[in-house]
Amino acid sequence: MGGGGIGPSEAIAPSLAVLVGFDPGRDKCGVAVTMLTGEVIEHQVVAAAAALDWVRSLQGRFAVAGLVLGDRTSSKLWQAQLREGLDPAPPILLVDEHRTSLLARDRYWQMYPARGLTRLLPQGLREPPRAIDDIVAILLVERYLAAAQPLPG
Repeated sequence: MGGGGIGPSEAIAPSLAVLVGFDPGRDKCGVAVTMLTGEVIEHQVVAAAAALDWVRSLQGRFAVAGLVLGDRTSSKLWQAQLREGLDPAPPILLVDEHRTSLLARDRYWQMYPARGLTRLLPQGLREPPRAIDDIVAILLVERYLAAAQPLPG
């Protein structure tokens, strides 16, 4: 699935501690890798069927300090799948997902400003040209960090 986003960073050291934002869904999932400061390293929308393998590949490239998940759509199912399918399973950190999809639309246009005639439309009427689940994942990590919760462990 791979609809947009910043792709894998091959040059990152596996000892680099990161948070992985994960916006779980039935058909697709948003994944974002950030520094512990919130700086985004990469983000991607992946097919739900490939999401667990994607997170496993991230574990091979980074020291995953925690998986930040939204608390709504499919969250409980994904928590179980992540705990069972990852070895070792990093801490799962839940955050309130309320309104993140709406906020992600605005963030999309900040990250990727409209061009051409699209610029003339009010931002609220613009529809992003791709899935924005990865941007939701970025917002989930930002919410976690804003709450100033210490990382488990």
